This record gives sequence, C-alpha cells and structure tokens, in this order.
Amino acid sequence: MRVSDFDFELPSHLIAQEPPPERGRSRLLRVGRRAGALAHHSTAQLPGLLRTGDLLVVNNTRVFPARLLGRRDPSGGAVECLLVTRLDEADASGAERWEALVYPGQKLKPGARVVFDGAATLYGEILERRLFGRRVVRLWTDSTATVESAVDAIGHVPLPPYIKRADTASDRDRYQTVFAQSRGSIAAPTAGLHFTPELLTALSAHGVELAEVTLHVGYGTFQPIRVDEVEAHRMESEHFEIAPVAAQSINAALDSGRRVIAVGTTTTRTLESVACANDGRIVAGRGATDLFIYPGFEFTVLSGLVTNFHLPQSSLLMLVSAFGGREQVLSAYREAVAEQYRFYSYGDAMLIV
Repeated sequence: MRVSDFDFELPSHLIAQEPPPERGRSRLLRVGRRAGALAHHSTAQLPGLLRTGDLLVVNNTRVFPARLLGRRDPSGGAVECLLVTRLDEADASGAERWEALVYPGQKLKPGARVVFDGAATLYGEILERRLFGRRVVRLWTDSTATVESAVDAIGHVPLPPYIKRADTASDRDRYQTVFAQSRGSIAAPTAGLHFTPELLTALSAHGVELAEVTLHVGYGTFQPIRVDEVEAHRMESEHFEIAPVAAQSINAALDSGRRVIAVGTTTTRTLESVACANDGRIVAGRGATDLFIYPGFEFTVLSGLVTNFHLPQSSLLMLVSAFGGREQVLSAYREAVAEQYRFYSYGDAMLIV
C-alpha cells in the first residue's frame, strides 16, 4: 500500500489558523461506516447522533508549553527548542535531561550553551546529537524554581507547524481540552477540543456515558512519513495510562454489546493497543504504544470515532481510513472541501459510526 494513496487536494485557506469564536460550535460531518452516507451537522448536535448506552472515551492529557525561545550563550544568536521527551527524573541539583528539536541545529553542537528567559530563566546545554534534528539537552535553573515551573512560565504553546502565526495567550486555553488533567503532551488531542461542559451535560442527559484514558501526545503527531510504502513506516512510542474505573467501564460496555466511541486518534491507539495485548480486554495500568493503524487493521474495541480532519499522507489519516474505509473517508474529505469545512487542529470534526 502506497503512502500516495492517502493524498487529497486541500486549498490552503481551509487550514484553520484560529479556533472557532466559540468552543463547541464547530461543524460535524457524519459518515456512515457501512455505506458511507454523509450528513452535515454541528458538534452541538452530537447527543442526538448517538445512542443511549454509548460510551465515549476521551484523552485527558494536558498540553504543556513545550516551545522555548531563547539565545545562544555567549553569542546571543536566536535559539528555538521544542521539548519532546523527558529522559529521566531531575537530578540532585534539579537539572533534567530532555530529547528536543532545536534550531539552528547545525550550530548547536554538543557543549553549546543556551539561555531562555522572561518571567523565569532557564539554562541549557546540548549534550548529544541524534537523528532528524534531535538533541539531548540538559536544562536547569539558578533559583529555587523547578525546570517544570520555569517552562510553564516562559514556554510557548506548541502550535502545529501548519498554523502560520505566533501563539497567543488565548491559545493556552483554546489548545487544551476541557478534560485536560495529566501534564505531558506537546500537541492537543484535537478531537476533544470541540467538547464543552454544556455538551457533556447534554450527552449525559441522553444516556451517553464517558470514560477517560491518558495518552501523552509526542512528536509522532507531527512526524512526516519518510517512506513510500505504508507498511514500512514506524510510529514513535507514546506513553499511556488507564485507570481501573475506565477499564471497568469500557469492558462493561463491550460485554453488554454497547458501542464504544473513541474521541480522537490518540484514544483509538490507546484502546486498540491495550486490547491487542490482552485478548480484547482493557486492562488498567501504564505502558507505551507504537501501534501504527492503517487499512487492514482489525478493530477490537471501537464502534465509532469522533475525529478532526487530518493532513494528506499522514498516519492519522491512515488510521481514520482503516476505521471508515479509505475510499469512503477520502470521499468524505472531498465533500468537506467542497462544503468549506475547516481543517486540522482548530478545524471542524467528523463522526464515523
């Protein structure tokens, strides 16, 4: 299967650069999983599109301000650093080691020093070069502040590269779901951005249940596919956690034949990864997954999916195509383009059931 089989034409003006004026008022394209029938709705109408007894599963990860802007020490040249993965706990001095993407990479060799300052000051040293622009960076402060608190004070919201603007103060709220609890993601699980407390109340009144899992979204969400054949692609590992109450709720729904509907591709990968390792059951605990879902994958848990519209030739589009059917999903994307839907992180949504 070729990566080019998942291409589509998208006018650039449909790539949402800002969140909608009001959370929870995005458009929603309903796609019939069996026949591919399409219907246009809004996310506020979601309760009426689901059944009493359905179980929605959401990702409660919290995005942290992982993009740091600073300068080289002592030259003063501009530096940008995107924190990707913390490699270990803080040492006795409070310093932490991170894998990060840094710019300009060619000039930031092992031994280079950087400074990020503003409301707090964070110091860094490049320790190691890795593939695809990665670096291992040691970070520390010269005060009683922790690295985490300094990052929270001076970091920027890591908006995806297709949003062609600087982040603003409002992004700290709008690029975060109402479920966000567990700090650790460098990208939002964007299907969850459409939900509001009012919508959750309406879903509950309709008899739709809710369960939460955690998957910390890493660089893999931006990672380009660098191969021609789909099967040759490898996903980066991402960490997840499922609480006992969530596992119990999901297994109970499966046992009673009720639909389990994932909100987002990250939730999907968490559920299906755990089910694959446990004979179709959801087991509480922590772990990591590098599961790559593409057409041909046999779903064990999912009966429905709420998702945003994704990049051409991306692993996320392949996952959605695996669930909804490649031709049906691409047909729905063409309809969304024709109807001027908004695409990507701050864009509109799709419901496949």
